[in-house]
Amino acid sequence: MAKVLVLYYSFYGHIEKMAQAVADGVREVPGAEVVVKRVPETIPADILKEAGAKTEQAAPVADVNELPDYDAIIFGTPTRFGNAVAQMRNFLDQTGGLWAEGKLIGKVGSVFTATASQHGGQESTLLTFHPTLLHHGMVVVGLPYSCQEQLGLDEIKGGSPYGAGTITGGQGERMASEQEIAMARFQGRHVAEIASKLAAK
Repeated sequence: MAKVLVLYYSFYGHIEKMAQAVADGVREVPGAEVVVKRVPETIPADILKEAGAKTEQAAPVADVNELPDYDAIIFGTPTRFGNAVAQMRNFLDQTGGLWAEGKLIGKVGSVFTATASQHGGQESTLLTFHPTLLHHGMVVVGLPYSCQEQLGLDEIKGGSPYGAGTITGGQGERMASEQEIAMARFQGRHVAEIASKLAAK
């Protein structure tokens, strides 16, 4: 049995929806268990409200010290200037103690993201996230081309071999398409399958 954490930050709800799809994919793997949590918010409540953020989210807030409890962690972060958002980085920057003790070595790590525009930095966000996972000794898993939704020119869509993604629109008006949701679900299933094989050894 593999225990998988889907850990995300979502401002308008796009990554939250993708996280739910990733979790659905994990549930497709027999014996796999999934927990969905979010990283703590760092923006004051009044500023969040003024910006139109989605402040009501069902997922509980994660604690850094619980990360070793999982066989795999799938991180979800929006993009800010081609990088992960500050809330996610702040959370990761608190994992130094886990790094020092090698607590995440051999665990599976994977990432998905969202950008406002087609060329808003999805790949750079995923690629610059991976070094943190590698420093922790994690086994990095992306989104293989066996996920057919990556292929084709029938719609503008997010996603790459580095991880699932969605395009939100400049005002956050676009929610993930069926193909983007399918990529997120595929990634969750793919990670859970690999984590299950590693956990069985």
